[in-house]
Amino acid sequence: MTKPIRVMTVDDHPLIREGLAALLAGHPDISIVGEASDGDEATVKFDELLPDVVLLDLQMPTMSGLEALEVIKRKHPWSRFIILTTYDTEQLASKALNAGAHAYLLKSSVRRELVDTIHAVFRGQRRIAADIAESLAEHADDDQLTQREVSVLELIAGGNSNRAVGECLSITEETVKGHVKSILVKLTAKDRTHAVALAIKRGIIEI
Repeated sequence: MTKPIRVMTVDDHPLIREGLAALLAGHPDISIVGEASDGDEATVKFDELLPDVVLLDLQMPTMSGLEALEVIKRKHPWSRFIILTTYDTEQLASKALNAGAHAYLLKSSVRRELVDTIHAVFRGQRRIAADIAESLAEHADDDQLTQREVSVLELIAGGNSNRAVGECLSITEETVKGHVKSILVKLTAKDRTHAVALAIKRGIIEI
């Protein structure tokens, strides 16, 4: 008999980990060999268990899932990760995939898609939630905002004027206006408010 796929679950909610265990219990070709409640614990457990596939949440205390993924990847480049998240933003998906994740799956679709995704990732394939894949493709040719532009947009989202943004970032008001113009072009936004709304929707900024 072929050895089962060895899986480790990483999520700060015990009920999620229990639910994953219950969901996979009926599949003898998949075995949960360990679990972790945050990124720090995940890096330690991975070294001990060397699982075939990791089911990884992104938002966790102490060390985020993305940070844990990057730490483990540096030490174990062959490791395979499936991101399980409630965040359906292309920005987070892009960061996770660029960091080395093989799949990005929404928790709302876990019951339907998780088992097939585990098998696919174990074979070295990649899987992305359909809506997110469509959004990534739609914006594939868009220019990415610089870190400074993201900072400007976050301050604008907080209700700051161009002058106030400049004071916060120690740059001139004219420089801020230049950043805003660039932001509008890159996001194809009609105005500052529209730019903030688009950035929140795409996961570029949070409020």
